[in-house]
Amino acid sequence: MTTSRTPRQPDLDQPHPDHDRGLEFDLNTLVSRRSLGLFLGAGGAVAALAACTPAATTGSTATATTTATAATSSASATATDAGTATPTLTRAIAECGVEIPQETAGPYPGDGSNGPNVLEASGVVRKDITSSFGSASAKAEGVPLTFTLTLLDNANGCAPMAGAAVYAWHCDRDGKYSMYDSSLKNENYLRGVQEADANGQVTFTSIFPAAYSGRWPHIHFEVFESMNNATSAGQVLAVSQIALPQAACDDVYATPGYERSVTNMTRTTLKSDNVFGNDGGIYQLATMTGSAAVGYTAGLNVTI
Repeated sequence: MTTSRTPRQPDLDQPHPDHDRGLEFDLNTLVSRRSLGLFLGAGGAVAALAACTPAATTGSTATATTTATAATSSASATATDAGTATPTLTRAIAECGVEIPQETAGPYPGDGSNGPNVLEASGVVRKDITSSFGSASAKAEGVPLTFTLTLLDNANGCAPMAGAAVYAWHCDRDGKYSMYDSSLKNENYLRGVQEADANGQVTFTSIFPAAYSGRWPHIHFEVFESMNNATSAGQVLAVSQIALPQAACDDVYATPGYERSVTNMTRTTLKSDNVFGNDGGIYQLATMTGSAAVGYTAGLNVTI
């Protein structure tokens, strides 16, 4: 059974109604064929909840380092043999070993688990998610942001997950989510699906999201085994979020259009955020280059 509710227009100076309140909240409120597929596929709800516990406990750093070192040799050889090795991939494999924390999809996923489903819409497979598609036409304004996820298979020597798919979505410059906020019910911008290339990488062109009250600036994503699974809202391998570094946020939020984000940033830290707070977002914090003047490029290694 899928829980439905009437979307409400958020006040940017207040948290979104039922904003991302964690995986436990999702389990209690969003029971669907997709969420069941995720947790059964991961070995049951107990295993999924265990995956949310950060690996940064006593001895975890040494364990992660040992695992990453062991994985680097075989995975690098695999990539090299296939002729697909790049500096980014080599670095990602070297850092592999800690699986991406499972997080809430939030109240505005647009994946059919809580209201509208964009995944089955023609046009959702795209690199540039700045504009709406189909019969919608709005374009999200803001500082340009390109972000790349590198997907690695932890159970297979950290080999790149070529052919996997990622659905990514986030709020706009005003902290609003397309398909849910009252003014954007007929829009679907800042949502899209990409298939991982031979390096296990997907890249999206977008804009820098706002900081709304109650949450650290972030991007949501879901990983699917294949494009077919993604576009049919099938079983999910991982649900997580990208945390954006403070230096980049401060730079972007000093530009016109992001004024409310400045105030909201003073109310939340990575440690106090209810999604990243358990480990400070250490495994989800993107690496970033660029500036507000020319745009930013972000990257995150996603070990599954």
